[in-house]
Amino acid sequence: MAISEATRGELAELAARYPRPRSAVLPMLHLVQSVEGEVTTDGIHACAEILGITPAEVTAVSTFYTMYKRKPVGTHHIGVCINTMCGLLGGDAVYAALQERLGAGHDQPTADGMFWLERIECQAACTHAPVMTVDWEFMDDVTPASAIDVIDRLERGEVVQSTRGPAIRSFAATERSLAFPDDGLADEGSSVDDKMLAGLRVARERGQAAPAIPSGQEG
Repeated sequence: MAISEATRGELAELAARYPRPRSAVLPMLHLVQSVEGEVTTDGIHACAEILGITPAEVTAVSTFYTMYKRKPVGTHHIGVCINTMCGLLGGDAVYAALQERLGAGHDQPTADGMFWLERIECQAACTHAPVMTVDWEFMDDVTPASAIDVIDRLERGEVVQSTRGPAIRSFAATERSLAFPDDGLADEGSSVDDKMLAGLRVARERGQAAPAIPSGQEG
């Protein structure tokens, strides 16, 4: 559908935040997804017009990064890390269980449009492998059973708390936060735990520290 004037205004607001407006293309595409549920042709053209670049240039960005989708994602995006660490520790089994439960494959929506399933190459959270994300919020140390439980609870409309962040909202809500990060949720949940601090704790116990930066090279 056509991009509304209200959304165009917010796209222009994002563009105005950067010394070079085209630098805003990433958050602008997230805003489009928050409104449209995907990166639409109308959204691409709106971004291009506001930034003064070609639709081909915006399309190139939207097809390079896997977080941008060209089909409606639905209510919730489910990502399962299957890279080496997560895969060895159970990520493949988690993905297989979710694939069977949802009846969807990689980068596909469920029949009812409520979930979108994706195999993720890395979630940058190896400490808590295997990791799953729901609308890009972390669910750490998952098992096939706990992953399916999350899906069941979301289907029932229950509140699901992420491991290190706010309660799960929706794909659209998270996409808006990626466009406008000042959403008031930065202090929700705990960003670190004992596992993440284990290396620092051991280093302190052993009196270890990183080498000092040579004088004159601080910058």
